[in-house]
Amino acid sequence: MDARERIVVVGSGGREHALAWRLSRDPEVEALMVAPGNEAMARRWPRLDVRESDVGAMVAACRGANATLVVIGPEAPLAAGLADALEVAGIAVYGPSAQAARLESSKWFAKSVMAAANVPTAHAEACDRVADALVALDRFGAPWVVKADGLAAGKGVLVSSDRGETERFVRECLEGDRFGEPGRRVVIEEFLDGEEASVMAVCDGERHVLLTAARDFKRAYDGDRGPNTGGMGAYAPTPAVDAALERVVSERIVTPVLDTMTARGARFRGTLYVGLMITAGGPRVLEFNARFGDPETEVVMPMTGGSLTRLLAGAARGTLDPSAVMRERGACVGVALVDEGYPEVVRGGGGITGLDTLEGRDDIHVFHAGTAWRDGAWRVRGGRAAYVVARGSDRAGARDAAYAAVETLTGEGWRCRRDIASGAPTEVAST
Repeated sequence: MDARERIVVVGSGGREHALAWRLSRDPEVEALMVAPGNEAMARRWPRLDVRESDVGAMVAACRGANATLVVIGPEAPLAAGLADALEVAGIAVYGPSAQAARLESSKWFAKSVMAAANVPTAHAEACDRVADALVALDRFGAPWVVKADGLAAGKGVLVSSDRGETERFVRECLEGDRFGEPGRRVVIEEFLDGEEASVMAVCDGERHVLLTAARDFKRAYDGDRGPNTGGMGAYAPTPAVDAALERVVSERIVTPVLDTMTARGARFRGTLYVGLMITAGGPRVLEFNARFGDPETEVVMPMTGGSLTRLLAGAARGTLDPSAVMRERGACVGVALVDEGYPEVVRGGGGITGLDTLEGRDDIHVFHAGTAWRDGAWRVRGGRAAYVVARGSDRAGARDAAYAAVETLTGEGWRCRRDIASGAPTEVAST
Protein backbone atom coordinates (compact mmCIF):
# COMPACT_ATOMS: atom_id res chain seq x y z
CA MET A 1 0.00 0.00 0.00
CA ASP A 2 1.25 3.50 -0.83
CA ALA A 3 2.22 5.60 2.18
CA ARG A 4 -0.33 8.25 1.22
CA GLU A 5 -3.71 7.69 -0.40
CA ARG A 6 -5.88 9.86 -2.59
CA ILE A 7 -9.35 8.57 -1.76
CA VAL A 8 -12.69 9.03 -3.50
CA VAL A 9 -15.78 8.06 -1.50
CA VAL A 10 -18.64 7.24 -3.87
CA GLY A 11 -22.15 8.15 -2.70
CA SER A 12 -24.12 11.00 -1.20
CA GLY A 13 -25.84 9.74 1.94
CA GLY A 14 -25.26 9.59 5.67
CA ARG A 15 -23.24 6.40 5.32
CA GLU A 16 -20.84 8.06 2.90
CA HIS A 17 -20.63 11.17 5.08
CA ALA A 18 -19.64 8.95 8.03
CA LEU A 19 -17.08 7.05 5.93
CA ALA A 20 -15.53 10.27 4.60
CA TRP A 21 -15.38 11.74 8.11
CA ARG A 22 -13.66 8.65 9.50
CA LEU A 23 -11.22 8.18 6.62
CA SER A 24 -10.23 11.85 6.67
CA ARG A 25 -8.93 11.41 10.22
CA ASP A 26 -6.26 8.91 9.17
CA PRO A 27 -2.65 10.11 8.64
CA GLU A 28 -2.31 7.99 5.48
CA VAL A 29 -4.75 10.24 3.61
CA GLU A 30 -3.19 12.80 1.27
CA ALA A 31 -6.54 13.92 -0.15
CA LEU A 32 -10.15 12.88 0.18
CA MET A 33 -12.89 13.62 -2.34
CA VAL A 34 -16.57 12.67 -2.56
CA ALA A 35 -18.49 11.68 -5.68
CA PRO A 36 -20.99 13.19 -5.86
CA GLY A 37 -21.33 13.79 -2.10
CA ASN A 38 -23.87 16.27 -0.78
CA GLU A 39 -23.88 19.94 0.16
CA ALA A 40 -22.83 19.33 3.74
CA MET A 41 -19.95 17.09 2.66
CA ALA A 42 -18.86 19.76 0.17
CA ARG A 43 -18.10 22.10 3.06
CA ARG A 44 -15.20 19.83 4.02
CA TRP A 45 -14.12 17.90 0.95
CA PRO A 46 -13.96 18.52 -2.81
CA ARG A 47 -16.88 17.08 -4.78
CA LEU A 48 -16.57 15.36 -8.13
CA ASP A 49 -19.50 16.42 -10.29
CA VAL A 50 -20.62 13.01 -11.49
CA ARG A 51 -23.64 10.78 -10.97
CA GLU A 52 -22.85 7.62 -9.01
CA SER A 53 -24.93 5.60 -11.49
CA ASP A 54 -22.82 6.73 -14.48
CA VAL A 55 -20.07 4.12 -14.41
CA GLY A 56 -18.03 5.50 -17.30
CA ALA A 57 -18.12 9.07 -16.01
CA MET A 58 -17.28 7.93 -12.49
CA VAL A 59 -14.20 6.06 -13.69
CA ALA A 60 -13.09 9.08 -15.71
CA ALA A 61 -13.62 11.39 -12.72
CA CYS A 62 -11.62 9.14 -10.40
CA ARG A 63 -8.83 8.89 -12.96
CA GLY A 64 -8.85 12.66 -13.38
CA ALA A 65 -8.59 13.09 -9.60
CA ASN A 66 -5.54 10.75 -9.53
CA ALA A 67 -7.38 8.55 -7.05
CA THR A 68 -5.36 5.71 -5.57
CA LEU A 69 -8.33 4.19 -3.69
CA VAL A 70 -12.07 4.36 -4.37
CA VAL A 71 -14.50 3.40 -1.60
CA ILE A 72 -17.98 2.62 -2.94
CA GLY A 73 -20.80 3.27 -0.50
CA PRO A 74 -24.19 2.51 -2.14
CA GLU A 75 -25.38 -0.80 -3.54
CA ALA A 76 -26.62 0.42 -6.94
CA PRO A 77 -23.17 1.33 -8.39
CA LEU A 78 -21.85 -2.05 -7.20
CA ALA A 79 -24.66 -3.88 -8.97
CA ALA A 80 -23.96 -1.77 -12.07
CA GLY A 81 -20.33 -2.92 -12.18
CA LEU A 82 -18.49 0.18 -10.97
CA ALA A 83 -15.92 -1.88 -9.07
CA ASP A 84 -15.24 -3.97 -12.18
CA ALA A 85 -14.72 -0.88 -14.31
CA LEU A 86 -12.38 0.76 -11.79
CA GLU A 87 -10.32 -2.42 -11.56
CA VAL A 88 -9.97 -2.51 -15.34
CA ALA A 89 -8.81 1.11 -15.17
CA GLY A 90 -6.09 0.12 -12.70
CA ILE A 91 -7.56 1.96 -9.71
CA ALA A 92 -7.72 0.14 -6.39
CA VAL A 93 -11.36 -0.18 -5.34
CA TYR A 94 -12.97 -1.17 -2.07
CA GLY A 95 -16.21 -2.85 -3.08
CA PRO A 96 -17.14 -6.15 -4.74
CA SER A 97 -17.61 -6.93 -8.41
CA ALA A 98 -21.12 -6.94 -9.86
CA GLN A 99 -21.11 -10.73 -9.76
CA ALA A 100 -20.07 -10.80 -6.09
CA ALA A 101 -22.55 -8.02 -5.27
CA ARG A 102 -25.35 -10.38 -6.26
CA LEU A 103 -25.25 -11.44 -2.62
CA GLU A 104 -27.29 -8.28 -2.13
CA SER A 105 -28.85 -7.59 -5.52
CA SER A 106 -30.59 -10.99 -5.54
CA LYS A 107 -31.91 -12.46 -2.32
CA TRP A 108 -32.46 -15.80 -4.05
CA PHE A 109 -28.84 -15.89 -5.23
CA ALA A 110 -27.77 -15.21 -1.64
CA LYS A 111 -29.93 -18.14 -0.50
CA SER A 112 -28.20 -20.42 -3.00
CA VAL A 113 -24.79 -19.35 -1.71
CA MET A 114 -25.87 -19.90 1.88
CA ALA A 115 -27.11 -23.38 1.00
CA ALA A 116 -23.80 -24.25 -0.66
CA ALA A 117 -21.83 -22.83 2.28
CA ASN A 118 -24.07 -24.55 4.87
CA VAL A 119 -24.90 -21.19 6.47
CA PRO A 120 -27.84 -21.21 8.92
CA THR A 121 -30.75 -19.22 7.49
CA ALA A 122 -34.53 -19.27 7.13
CA HIS A 123 -36.18 -21.75 4.78
CA ALA A 124 -37.38 -19.91 1.68
CA GLU A 125 -39.01 -20.28 -1.74
CA ALA A 126 -38.84 -18.00 -4.78
CA CYS A 127 -41.90 -17.22 -6.90
CA ASP A 128 -42.38 -15.16 -10.04
CA ARG A 129 -46.09 -15.91 -10.54
CA VAL A 130 -48.88 -14.82 -8.22
CA ALA A 131 -50.59 -18.24 -8.29
CA ASP A 132 -47.40 -19.97 -7.15
CA ALA A 133 -46.83 -17.37 -4.44
CA LEU A 134 -50.34 -17.81 -3.02
CA VAL A 135 -49.84 -21.56 -2.76
CA ALA A 136 -46.50 -20.95 -1.03
CA LEU A 137 -48.20 -18.65 1.48
CA ASP A 138 -50.46 -21.55 2.41
CA ARG A 139 -47.44 -23.75 3.05
CA PHE A 140 -45.60 -21.21 5.19
CA GLY A 141 -48.52 -19.90 7.25
CA ALA A 142 -48.72 -16.68 9.25
CA PRO A 143 -46.89 -14.53 10.04
CA TRP A 144 -45.64 -14.21 6.47
CA VAL A 145 -42.30 -12.79 5.37
CA VAL A 146 -42.23 -11.68 1.73
CA LYS A 147 -39.25 -9.95 0.11
CA ALA A 148 -38.68 -8.41 -3.30
CA ASP A 149 -35.79 -10.38 -4.75
CA GLY A 150 -33.85 -7.35 -6.00
CA LEU A 151 -32.72 -3.99 -4.66
CA ALA A 152 -35.55 -1.95 -3.15
CA ALA A 153 -33.79 0.68 -1.01
CA GLY A 154 -34.49 -1.21 2.20
CA LYS A 155 -38.26 -1.08 1.66
CA GLY A 156 -38.85 -4.35 -0.21
CA VAL A 157 -39.87 -6.46 2.80
CA LEU A 158 -43.27 -7.18 4.28
CA VAL A 159 -43.79 -9.00 7.57
CA SER A 160 -47.48 -9.47 8.27
CA SER A 161 -50.08 -11.75 9.82
CA ASP A 162 -52.76 -10.20 7.61
CA ARG A 163 -53.39 -12.48 4.64
CA GLY A 164 -55.08 -9.74 2.63
CA GLU A 165 -52.20 -7.32 3.13
CA THR A 166 -49.71 -10.03 2.22
CA GLU A 167 -51.53 -10.96 -0.97
CA ARG A 168 -51.74 -7.31 -2.00
CA PHE A 169 -47.99 -6.94 -1.49
CA VAL A 170 -47.34 -10.03 -3.63
CA ARG A 171 -49.59 -8.77 -6.43
CA GLU A 172 -48.09 -5.28 -6.33
CA CYS A 173 -44.63 -6.81 -6.72
CA LEU A 174 -45.35 -9.44 -9.36
CA GLU A 175 -48.14 -7.83 -11.37
CA GLY A 176 -47.85 -4.17 -10.43
CA ASP A 177 -44.90 -1.82 -10.44
CA ARG A 178 -44.24 -1.38 -6.73
CA PHE A 179 -40.50 -2.00 -7.05
CA GLY A 180 -40.14 -2.32 -10.82
CA GLU A 181 -37.90 -5.07 -12.14
CA PRO A 182 -36.36 -5.85 -8.69
CA GLY A 183 -39.82 -6.93 -7.53
CA ARG A 184 -40.67 -9.24 -10.43
CA ARG A 185 -39.67 -12.18 -8.25
CA VAL A 186 -40.45 -12.51 -4.56
CA VAL A 187 -38.83 -14.64 -1.90
CA ILE A 188 -41.18 -16.05 0.74
CA GLU A 189 -39.39 -16.97 3.96
CA GLU A 190 -39.96 -18.78 7.19
CA PHE A 191 -40.66 -16.30 10.01
CA LEU A 192 -37.87 -16.15 12.59
CA ASP A 193 -38.32 -15.03 16.16
CA GLY A 194 -35.45 -13.47 18.09
CA GLU A 195 -33.26 -10.40 18.33
CA GLU A 196 -31.71 -8.69 15.33
CA ALA A 197 -28.09 -7.67 14.97
CA SER A 198 -25.87 -6.36 12.19
CA VAL A 199 -22.27 -7.51 11.75
CA MET A 200 -20.05 -5.99 9.06
CA ALA A 201 -16.97 -7.88 7.86
CA VAL A 202 -14.21 -6.12 5.91
CA CYS A 203 -12.98 -8.76 3.43
CA ASP A 204 -10.12 -9.15 0.96
CA GLY A 205 -11.47 -12.32 -0.63
CA GLU A 206 -9.79 -14.72 1.81
CA ARG A 207 -9.40 -12.95 5.14
CA HIS A 208 -11.76 -10.70 7.03
CA VAL A 209 -12.07 -8.43 10.06
CA LEU A 210 -15.33 -7.97 11.96
CA LEU A 211 -16.18 -4.41 12.97
CA THR A 212 -18.21 -3.53 16.08
CA ALA A 213 -21.63 -5.19 15.90
CA ALA A 214 -24.65 -2.88 15.76
CA ARG A 215 -28.41 -2.97 16.00
CA ASP A 216 -30.62 -0.90 13.71
CA PHE A 217 -34.31 0.03 13.89
CA LYS A 218 -36.19 -0.44 10.62
CA ARG A 219 -39.79 0.31 11.55
CA ALA A 220 -41.07 3.83 10.90
CA TYR A 221 -42.61 4.58 14.29
CA ASP A 222 -41.99 4.17 18.01
CA GLY A 223 -42.57 0.73 19.44
CA ASP A 224 -41.40 -0.86 16.19
CA ARG A 225 -44.70 -0.04 14.51
CA GLY A 226 -45.38 0.87 10.92
CA PRO A 227 -43.74 -0.07 7.62
CA ASN A 228 -40.11 -0.92 7.10
CA THR A 229 -37.80 1.95 6.22
CA GLY A 230 -34.17 2.24 5.22
CA GLY A 231 -33.42 2.68 8.93
CA MET A 232 -34.59 5.07 11.66
CA GLY A 233 -31.52 4.80 13.89
CA ALA A 234 -28.99 2.43 15.37
CA TYR A 235 -26.61 1.79 18.23
CA ALA A 236 -23.25 0.06 18.67
CA PRO A 237 -22.08 -2.14 20.17
CA THR A 238 -25.00 -4.49 20.73
CA PRO A 239 -24.71 -6.82 23.74
CA ALA A 240 -26.54 -9.46 21.70
CA VAL A 241 -23.25 -10.18 19.88
CA ASP A 242 -20.55 -11.29 22.32
CA ALA A 243 -17.11 -12.75 21.56
CA ALA A 244 -18.46 -16.30 21.32
CA LEU A 245 -21.14 -15.28 18.83
CA GLU A 246 -18.59 -13.33 16.80
CA ARG A 247 -16.55 -16.52 16.44
CA VAL A 248 -19.65 -18.30 15.14
CA VAL A 249 -20.31 -15.51 12.64
CA SER A 250 -16.69 -15.57 11.51
CA GLU A 251 -16.29 -19.34 11.26
CA ARG A 252 -19.76 -20.52 10.20
CA ILE A 253 -20.91 -17.61 8.06
CA VAL A 254 -18.28 -15.21 6.72
CA THR A 255 -15.43 -17.65 5.99
CA PRO A 256 -17.62 -20.29 4.26
CA VAL A 257 -19.32 -17.59 2.17
CA LEU A 258 -15.99 -16.11 1.06
CA ASP A 259 -14.76 -19.60 0.13
CA THR A 260 -17.96 -20.39 -1.77
CA MET A 261 -17.84 -17.11 -3.69
CA THR A 262 -14.22 -17.71 -4.66
CA ALA A 263 -15.08 -21.23 -5.81
CA ARG A 264 -17.82 -19.72 -8.00
CA GLY A 265 -15.35 -17.32 -9.60
CA ALA A 266 -16.74 -14.27 -7.79
CA ARG A 267 -14.09 -13.40 -5.22
CA PHE A 268 -15.61 -11.06 -2.65
CA ARG A 269 -13.59 -7.97 -1.73
CA GLY A 270 -15.48 -5.37 0.23
CA THR A 271 -17.90 -5.25 3.15
CA LEU A 272 -20.00 -8.33 3.73
CA TYR A 273 -22.87 -7.07 5.85
CA VAL A 274 -24.49 -9.93 7.77
CA GLY A 275 -28.02 -9.25 8.99
CA LEU A 276 -28.67 -11.72 11.80
CA MET A 277 -31.62 -12.97 13.75
CA ILE A 278 -30.38 -14.43 17.02
CA THR A 279 -32.89 -17.17 17.76
CA ALA A 280 -33.16 -19.65 20.62
CA GLY A 281 -31.37 -22.13 18.35
CA GLY A 282 -28.51 -19.76 17.51
CA PRO A 283 -27.83 -17.07 14.90
CA ARG A 284 -29.44 -17.33 11.46
CA VAL A 285 -28.82 -15.06 8.51
CA LEU A 286 -31.68 -12.78 7.46
CA GLU A 287 -29.83 -11.09 4.62
CA PHE A 288 -26.50 -10.17 3.15
CA ASN A 289 -25.55 -6.73 1.90
CA ALA A 290 -22.48 -6.15 -0.22
CA ARG A 291 -21.53 -2.81 1.36
CA PHE A 292 -21.51 -0.92 4.65
CA GLY A 293 -24.94 -0.77 6.30
CA ASP A 294 -26.95 2.40 6.68
CA PRO A 295 -27.62 3.56 9.44
CA GLU A 296 -25.17 1.16 11.12
CA THR A 297 -22.10 2.80 9.56
CA GLU A 298 -22.96 6.09 11.23
CA VAL A 299 -22.61 4.51 14.70
CA VAL A 300 -19.82 2.02 13.90
CA MET A 301 -17.36 4.54 12.44
CA PRO A 302 -16.96 6.53 15.71
CA MET A 303 -16.29 3.17 17.44
CA THR A 304 -13.48 2.27 15.01
CA GLY A 305 -9.97 3.23 16.11
CA GLY A 306 -6.67 2.84 14.30
CA SER A 307 -6.52 3.41 10.54
CA LEU A 308 -9.63 2.62 8.53
CA THR A 309 -7.66 3.74 5.47
CA ARG A 310 -5.04 1.02 5.92
CA LEU A 311 -7.76 -1.56 6.52
CA LEU A 312 -9.81 -0.75 3.42
CA ALA A 313 -6.78 -0.20 1.17
CA GLY A 314 -5.35 -3.54 2.24
CA ALA A 315 -8.67 -5.28 1.59
CA ALA A 316 -8.93 -3.65 -1.85
CA ARG A 317 -5.47 -4.90 -2.78
CA GLY A 318 -5.85 -8.38 -1.29
CA THR A 319 -3.46 -7.71 1.60
CA LEU A 320 -5.82 -7.19 4.55
CA ASP A 321 -4.06 -6.14 7.76
CA PRO A 322 -6.24 -7.10 10.76
CA SER A 323 -4.09 -4.97 13.06
CA ALA A 324 -4.95 -1.77 11.16
CA VAL A 325 -7.98 -1.03 13.34
CA MET A 326 -9.10 -1.47 16.92
CA ARG A 327 -12.40 -1.02 18.72
CA GLU A 328 -13.02 2.05 20.80
CA ARG A 329 -14.55 1.84 24.26
CA GLY A 330 -18.02 3.12 25.10
CA ALA A 331 -21.08 3.20 22.88
CA CYS A 332 -22.64 5.19 20.06
CA VAL A 333 -26.29 5.96 19.31
CA GLY A 334 -27.63 7.49 16.09
CA VAL A 335 -31.10 8.97 15.47
CA ALA A 336 -32.38 9.54 11.93
CA LEU A 337 -34.17 12.82 11.17
CA VAL A 338 -36.67 12.04 8.41
CA ASP A 339 -39.34 13.72 6.32
CA GLU A 340 -42.57 13.72 8.34
CA GLY A 341 -44.29 11.49 5.76
CA TYR A 342 -41.45 8.99 5.40
CA PRO A 343 -41.54 6.30 4.10
CA GLU A 344 -45.04 6.36 2.59
CA VAL A 345 -45.07 9.92 1.21
CA VAL A 346 -41.96 12.10 1.09
CA ARG A 347 -42.96 15.71 0.45
CA GLY A 348 -39.68 17.48 1.17
CA GLY A 349 -39.30 21.18 1.78
CA GLY A 350 -39.28 21.12 5.58
CA GLY A 351 -36.51 22.84 7.50
CA ILE A 352 -34.20 21.69 10.30
CA THR A 353 -32.68 24.50 12.34
CA GLY A 354 -29.68 23.97 14.62
CA LEU A 355 -27.70 21.25 12.83
CA ASP A 356 -24.67 23.48 12.32
CA THR A 357 -24.55 24.33 16.02
CA LEU A 358 -24.25 20.61 16.84
CA GLU A 359 -21.35 20.23 14.43
CA GLY A 360 -19.02 22.08 16.79
CA ARG A 361 -19.35 19.58 19.64
CA ASP A 362 -16.79 16.82 20.27
CA ASP A 363 -19.31 14.22 21.45
CA ILE A 364 -21.87 14.79 18.68
CA HIS A 365 -21.66 14.12 14.95
CA VAL A 366 -24.15 15.15 12.28
CA PHE A 367 -24.07 13.07 9.12
CA HIS A 368 -26.15 14.52 6.29
CA ALA A 369 -28.11 12.55 3.72
CA GLY A 370 -31.21 14.13 2.12
CA THR A 371 -30.62 17.79 2.96
CA ALA A 372 -30.09 20.92 0.90
CA TRP A 373 -28.86 24.36 2.01
CA ARG A 374 -31.48 26.90 1.01
CA ASP A 375 -32.03 30.47 2.23
CA GLY A 376 -29.61 30.12 5.11
CA ALA A 377 -31.09 26.87 6.48
CA TRP A 378 -30.94 23.12 5.96
CA ARG A 379 -34.02 21.92 4.09
CA VAL A 380 -35.34 18.36 3.91
CA ARG A 381 -35.08 17.09 0.34
CA GLY A 382 -35.21 13.29 0.86
CA GLY A 383 -36.74 10.62 3.07
CA ARG A 384 -33.86 10.42 5.53
CA ALA A 385 -32.46 13.91 5.93
CA ALA A 386 -29.66 13.55 8.50
CA TYR A 387 -28.42 11.56 11.48
CA VAL A 388 -27.58 12.89 14.91
CA VAL A 389 -24.97 10.60 16.43
CA ALA A 390 -23.65 10.72 19.99
CA ARG A 391 -20.90 8.80 21.71
CA GLY A 392 -20.86 8.07 25.44
CA SER A 393 -19.29 5.85 28.06
CA ASP A 394 -22.23 3.46 27.72
CA ARG A 395 -25.38 3.06 25.63
CA ALA A 396 -27.62 4.91 28.08
CA GLY A 397 -25.28 7.88 28.17
CA ALA A 398 -24.94 7.94 24.39
CA ARG A 399 -28.72 7.75 23.99
CA ASP A 400 -29.30 10.60 26.45
CA ALA A 401 -26.74 12.74 24.61
CA ALA A 402 -28.23 11.97 21.19
CA TYR A 403 -31.76 12.92 22.22
CA ALA A 404 -30.57 15.97 24.15
CA ALA A 405 -28.96 17.12 20.90
CA VAL A 406 -32.14 16.40 18.93
CA GLU A 407 -34.12 18.48 21.42
CA THR A 408 -32.07 21.56 20.48
CA LEU A 409 -33.31 21.34 16.88
CA THR A 410 -36.32 23.22 15.59
CA GLY A 411 -38.11 23.59 12.29
CA GLU A 412 -40.96 21.84 10.50
CA GLY A 413 -41.64 18.96 8.15
CA TRP A 414 -39.40 16.44 9.91
CA ARG A 415 -39.67 13.87 12.67
CA CYS A 416 -37.69 11.10 14.38
CA ARG A 417 -38.30 8.02 16.46
CA ARG A 418 -38.04 8.70 20.17
CA ASP A 419 -37.17 5.18 21.32
CA ILE A 420 -33.90 4.35 19.55
CA ALA A 421 -31.67 2.31 21.92
CA SER A 422 -34.30 2.58 24.65
CA GLY A 423 -34.31 -0.47 26.90
CA ALA A 424 -34.38 -3.97 25.46
CA PRO A 425 -34.90 -4.23 21.71
CA THR A 426 -38.46 -5.17 20.86
CA GLU A 427 -38.34 -5.95 17.16
CA VAL A 428 -38.54 -9.67 16.60
CA ALA A 429 -39.78 -9.92 13.03
CA SER A 430 -37.73 -11.51 10.28
CA THR A 431 -36.93 -8.54 8.02
